[in-house]
Amino acid sequence: MSGVPMSAEEKDDACDDPGTVRPGGRTARVRAAVLRTAGDALAEHGFARLDLADIARRADVGKSTVYRRWGTVAGLVADLLSDMAEQSLPRTETGSLLGDLRANAELVRGTLADPRQGALFKAVIAAATTDARTAEALHRFYEIRVAEWAPCVEQAVRRGELPEGTDPYEVIRAVSAPLYYRLLTSDAPLDEAAGVRAAEATAAAARAGVYA
Repeated sequence: MSGVPMSAEEKDDACDDPGTVRPGGRTARVRAAVLRTAGDALAEHGFARLDLADIARRADVGKSTVYRRWGTVAGLVADLLSDMAEQSLPRTETGSLLGDLRANAELVRGTLADPRQGALFKAVIAAATTDARTAEALHRFYEIRVAEWAPCVEQAVRRGELPEGTDPYEVIRAVSAPLYYRLLTSDAPLDEAAGVRAAEATAAAARAGVYA
C-alpha cells in the first residue's frame, strides 16, 4: 500500500479486471472515450506507436486508470476489437442469397473504404502478424461477424438456392476476402462495383457447390 488515497475515478475502476467494464455510468463513458481515442491513434500512427500514457492524455482520462483497466497496448486493442464487434451493424435480410451477400459486401466495403476505419483495420491486421494477443482478438472479431451473417446462407439452403451441406462460414468469408485483398495489396478504389463483384462471384461459386 502506498498510503496515497485513490481518486474517485480510481476507486470506481479498482474492482474491474483490465479491459472489463460495468454497464452504464462514468465507467462506460471512460471506456468509450479511451477506445475512441485508441482507434484514432491506430488509424493515424499504427500499432507500433500506440502508447497508453498518450491515449490517457488525449482521452482526458487518468493514466493510472488506463494502465489498471487495460494493462498493455495489446489489451487495449483487444478491447477495441471487442467493442467494434459489438457495435457492428446487424445482418440484413433481403429474402434472397444474392441480396444478402450484396448487403454483407457493401457493409464490409463501406467500412474498409472509410479513411479512418480502413487505416484502423490495416494497423490491426499488421499488429496481429507479430502480437499474439492482438491476433487472438482479431480472430474473435471475425468469428463474431461471420457468425452474425452465416444464417443468410443457412436460409438459402432451406429455400433450395444452395446445395445441402454448404458451409455458411466459408461463404461469408469468401465475400469479404477480395475486399480485404484489395485494401491490403492495391491502391485501387474500394468502390461499390468491387462489392457487387465479390457478392456475385461468391453466390455463383456457392450455387455451383464450391463450398459444400
